[in-house]
Amino acid sequence: MKRSILIAVIVTFLQLFSFEQKAAAQNMGQRTFQYKDEKRNRPVTTEVWYPTTDPLTQKDKAFSPFTRLQTVRNGKVPAQKMPLVFISHGAGGGRLTLEWLADKLVQNGFIVAAVDHYGNTFDHPTAEGFLEPWERPQDISFALTALLKDADFGKVIDEQRLGMAGFSIGGYTTLALAGAEINVDVLKAYYKSPKGKREINLPEFPGLLNFIDKPEVLTSFKNSPQLKDVRFKAFFAICPAAGQGFVNKTQVKNITNPTYIVAAQADSIAPTATNALHYHQLIGKSKYYVVKGKTGHYVFLNEAIDALKKEEPTFFNDDASVSRKQVHEEVSQLAADFFKANLK
Repeated sequence: MKRSILIAVIVTFLQLFSFEQKAAAQNMGQRTFQYKDEKRNRPVTTEVWYPTTDPLTQKDKAFSPFTRLQTVRNGKVPAQKMPLVFISHGAGGGRLTLEWLADKLVQNGFIVAAVDHYGNTFDHPTAEGFLEPWERPQDISFALTALLKDADFGKVIDEQRLGMAGFSIGGYTTLALAGAEINVDVLKAYYKSPKGKREINLPEFPGLLNFIDKPEVLTSFKNSPQLKDVRFKAFFAICPAAGQGFVNKTQVKNITNPTYIVAAQADSIAPTATNALHYHQLIGKSKYYVVKGKTGHYVFLNEAIDALKKEEPTFFNDDASVSRKQVHEEVSQLAADFFKANLK
């Protein structure tokens, strides 16, 4: 009799615990931090998504040009310690252009943060911002330090479980934080070759090659610090760019943590052979996955509403055979499983 009562109590407890866990994750909070790195005189606007028990209200239902989950603006932060994953956007993007990935990670028990990489966003593009990718890892490290000092998030971020993810040049950002060391001279020489000229002629910033020999660009690189951030323990790079700046394994010898690289089979912006696959072959121990079919580079941007699809077809329309929603579901689940396995 006592045994059956005990079992009933345990079952009831587990049911209540399960309900509380679901309730705790039923909504997603969102906050914006306007940081500034005074040392580099550089804004580092940071967005954070996280599970919250606060309810959605009418004022939270804001307009977005993307199809997205509604979030609770400035909702209550979680009570328990949670792992954190940073996300780095692609060239000419912004901190909100990979919300599909943030959504999935929050639903799987992570706090997620993303920054605007100054000068490399859709609303503030500069030649320097596009040609100095080594500034981006520094943005991430700065924002991480700031969040860990925050009165709310400093208490709930588990500093022993930090992950990093990124898309395109954000994929390079991810690998640089893992320990990859780019050769700028080799990269510049490639971009001046016939094949490289096509790759540097980005839709986000046409004519970029005209600025590549600006002396301050190389000076900026030589003055940059070591980019590896040992606080991050796992790395997920989607269609990483700038692979042509890596020619031997010594440049990636400092990558010692779990690394996952995802490619798109029909990527013409960061071609797989010279980028994602090239990184994978150099790193050796990395995991590698190719999204098959006519999946292009920009399939990893958010799904857009019809008006934006008409205005920016290059970035938000895919081949008729490709479901952007399905690709997002597939890759975001890969990322969630990877981080859960490696940020225990």
